[in-house]
Order: sequence, then C-alpha cells, then structure tokens
Amino acid sequence: MIKRELYMSRIRPFIGNELIKVLTGIRRSGKSVMLELIKQELVTSGVNENQFISINFENMSNAHLCFANALHEEITRRVKDISGKAYLFFDEIQEVAGWEKCINSFRVEFDCDIYITGSNAKLLSGELATYLAGRYVEFVIYPFSFQEFSKLYQEVFPDADSRVMFTRYLTDGGMPYLSNLRYAEQPSRQYLQDLYNSVVLKDIVKRNNIRDVDLLERIIAHITANVSKTFSATAISKYLKREGRTVAPETILNYIKACEDAFLFYRVRRQDLQGKKILTVNEKYYIADHGIREAVFGGNMKDINLIFENIVFMELLRRGYKVTVGKAGEKEIDFIAEKQGQKLYVQVAYLLACEETIQREFGAYGAIKDNYPKYVVSYDEFDMSRDGLKHRNIREFLLTDDWN
Repeated sequence: MIKRELYMSRIRPFIGNELIKVLTGIRRSGKSVMLELIKQELVTSGVNENQFISINFENMSNAHLCFANALHEEITRRVKDISGKAYLFFDEIQEVAGWEKCINSFRVEFDCDIYITGSNAKLLSGELATYLAGRYVEFVIYPFSFQEFSKLYQEVFPDADSRVMFTRYLTDGGMPYLSNLRYAEQPSRQYLQDLYNSVVLKDIVKRNNIRDVDLLERIIAHITANVSKTFSATAISKYLKREGRTVAPETILNYIKACEDAFLFYRVRRQDLQGKKILTVNEKYYIADHGIREAVFGGNMKDINLIFENIVFMELLRRGYKVTVGKAGEKEIDFIAEKQGQKLYVQVAYLLACEETIQREFGAYGAIKDNYPKYVVSYDEFDMSRDGLKHRNIREFLLTDDWN
C-alpha cells in the first residue's frame, strides 16, 4: 500500500475538524484505502484506535444498517463507549437510505470527525447540499498516476525500467488492485471487465433506473472508442439511427450524464481564447481509466495518440487543475489547465515524426502571447524544445512534480 501523499496532503489540514470529509471517485479507485491511510495518520498523531467506528455498506453483514434510523441507533450506541472524540468512517454511504439526515445528525449530536466515501457525483447534490451546505469538503480520488503505478509495479518487478512500465501502463491503466494480481494479463483483464460491469450495473443502471441497458452500452462503447475526439449528441443519434435505433439527442445526453455521475467519463468544455468565452458545442470526453478501455473494448495501442491524451488529461485533473480545450482561430490546443491563478498549456502527440507534425504541434501556440508554460508532450526521446516552448517525453512529463 502506497501513501498517496498527493491526496493526504490535501486531506491532512481538515483532519480533526468539524467539516465532513467526502471522498468520491470511480468504484475501486482507492477510496477505502484512503480511509485506512487517514486512520494510520490519526494513530501516528496519538489517537487511539478504540475511537474509530468503521462501516462498509457494501458488506452484506451491514445490510441491516442501510437505513438512516438503524444506522443512527447503532452509532449512538457505540459512541457512548468512546472516551474523547469519535472518528466515524462510512464506506459507500450512498447505500444507506436517507443517509444525509443521519450524517448531519451525527455532526450535531456528537463530538466526532466524519469521513464518508461514495461512487456517485450525486452524493454532493440535492438533499446533501441542503443538509450539509458549507459543512463538507470533497476530495476526488482517481486511479493511479503513472508515478504511483511505477512504485507498485517495481515492487513486483524490481528490474523494470520506465519504458517497460509505461508500456504496461498504456494497457493496464491505474486501478490499484492490479498490483494484488501481480499485473498478470488474464486476471487483470478479467478484474477490469468485472469492475466495468459493476460500475455500469450498480452506479449507472441501478442508480438511474435505466431500462434500456442495450442503448446505454452502445453509447458507452461509442464514447469510449472516441475518447479525446470532439463530441456531438446529434452525431451519435444519427449513428444509432443507422444501426436501427431512433434516439433523441437529449436522451443520449442524459445517459452520458449518468456515466459522468458514476465517474466513468469526464466532460471537457472548449474555450475560445480569442473571444475569452466557454463554448457550448463540440465538447470532449475522457475515460477515468484507460485500462478499462483496453480490457472491455481493446485498441489502446492502435489508438495510442488518443490514450496519450487521455492519460495527460487525467494527470491534470489528479493534480487539481481545472481543464478546458483551447480554440484559437482555426487551431486547437489540447489542454488549458488552470489552478490558483496559474495556467499551463499542453499539446499532446504520439510522435513528432515529420516537420509537418512538428509545425502543427508547436504552431498551435502561435496566437498565444502570455508567459505561462507551454508544453508539447510526445513519446520522442530527443528534446525538441524551441522558441520558449517546452518539449517533454511523456514519461518524463508524468514523473515531473512541478510543471511551472
């Protein structure tokens, strides 16, 4: 188990205070492990483990607690036996009917520090916003970065170099449990396929009462095959019509929103750099873990340019950037990343194999006159930086702690 300091450094300032800590993200991205890391941090700081109450609501032995009144009675009984502050850890809280009122009641009634996890973005909407407005802080937990993947991969294969590890990362992705399978090809693929099915059935179909599962799977397959490409619901509607399915664009958008809520896909808006406005058409989508794409649909190495872009996008999110796609006249910049008043531009390519490609990737920055860092990221080993524009090998870029 690695420490995942990127997340701990963000959570640490809130440990022990009254704000409810909410950990969200795609199923099996490591939220439960983060709860264990927080417990370790507390024990190290002198908190007694007897002050912990932990419940995983996907465990069938806790099924009787998946109702607000039953959970409230159980916690009230157990808190009485704790001397000092109680530390409450609730895993997959969305399985509890009426959990919002229950959690808010704990916050008011007890001297406690509360941590909850959930696999749906709706966790932080609707009633929760009403009951806990201004009283929670959210942390999105993503699958492993290449840096995190490399640490665990080298524990299994100590002699592996960064090239070998990156090749495996391209197909395996960053789901933490793969290290327990020692990255064996067939078991890893089976695990990722089962994980995908679990996300679709539990977090999308069941949670949104979707009846037309076939339509959902067709839409997911289309988006997954076209990650990082410009998206249009109307175009998908026309495609499905050719396949014998008549579906309104609004229905397609609703299904995709359900996938976003389950953290399977991330939508990226386009920004007009000249008009300085967000565009409402031709957005892009990226998948939370490219390993799922390979296991379920295949083709990562064939679509390696799309996978590179997906990996870089997820790394930007992981590091806390707000990301848009840039449009400057006829040219497009893959990513504009902003965080705390700082900005970063990133162009992603597989190989800068010819002068035309080099001119296209570096030339995209021609209309941008500010002094923020501008990168071209590719698989090339030779440094092609020029005119203040930085070129980085993708492995080096992903392993660099500071891009500014």
